[in-house]
Amino acid sequence: MSEAAVVVDRVERRFGALQAVRGVTLTVERGEIFGLVGPDGAGKTTLMRMIAGVLHPDTGRIVLEGIDVAADPERAKTALGYMPQRFGLYEDLTVDENAFFYGEIFEVPRERYRERVAQLLEAAGLAPFKRRLAGQLSGGMKQKLGLVCALIHTPKVLLLDEPTTGVDPVSRRDFWAILYRLRDEGVTIVMSTAYMDEAQRCTRLALLHAGEVRECATPDLLKRKLPGALLAITGDDPRAIRDALAGAPGVAGMLLMGDRVHVHVDDGGRRSPEIEARLSAAALAHAPIETVPPGIEDVFVALVGERV
Repeated sequence: MSEAAVVVDRVERRFGALQAVRGVTLTVERGEIFGLVGPDGAGKTTLMRMIAGVLHPDTGRIVLEGIDVAADPERAKTALGYMPQRFGLYEDLTVDENAFFYGEIFEVPRERYRERVAQLLEAAGLAPFKRRLAGQLSGGMKQKLGLVCALIHTPKVLLLDEPTTGVDPVSRRDFWAILYRLRDEGVTIVMSTAYMDEAQRCTRLALLHAGEVRECATPDLLKRKLPGALLAITGDDPRAIRDALAGAPGVAGMLLMGDRVHVHVDDGGRRSPEIEARLSAAALAHAPIETVPPGIEDVFVALVGERV
């Protein structure tokens, strides 16, 4: 436990009749990029807010860098940077003024602040925009400014709640380049994400569903846990293909992926001819059926037993 950056021990949280988090236990090692993956309502944001000390768990315990978050929230805040889904930037302040405001909140000494903010703005590509109002920044630049503000006091643990949602692909790439540099500097990162390509980049993933952790492992290990085979069927009407295969023998789950359907089956060699015959009978044209390696999204759908 002494080597862990974050320990979540049997944590639960209820909002009235809704059980948002159910008995979650997790350990995040120092230097990890640890991902929380799950659909809306899975409990990701609630769990993140409890780790940050914004919410208190009904039961259980959270320890961050050896500090009990509930018992000593002020001390815990000095060890973490938290970037919620809607970061609290002041749009009528400039980039520089927003960073300075957060530096004051965290009581960063002025000399240290000047050095730190210069480093962060340069790393985020925001140095040329120091005097631009935050309200005039693009979505990706706002997210990078939010990250600068969350890092201004040099936290050991960084919490990011879906930080790249709605951000363009180039800004997402730039954002991840910053995260990799932070990890190399020893910062532990805990993030939730709705993007499966981002989930693949994490050191380990916790798959959340209905407030529970269904699986926790490296992305590669999670993919190896998927039993059977994954078939990819491309066609002009993938929804019709999916509907035609509903209830077919050996089909454990299906997932729409653009113009194709991923079909999880118990035995690829046996089921491919059966599926081919079923689609031919329904007069559904399609490309040859392929066996493909599973992605994180396929694994998640298989684990939670949902048809998408």
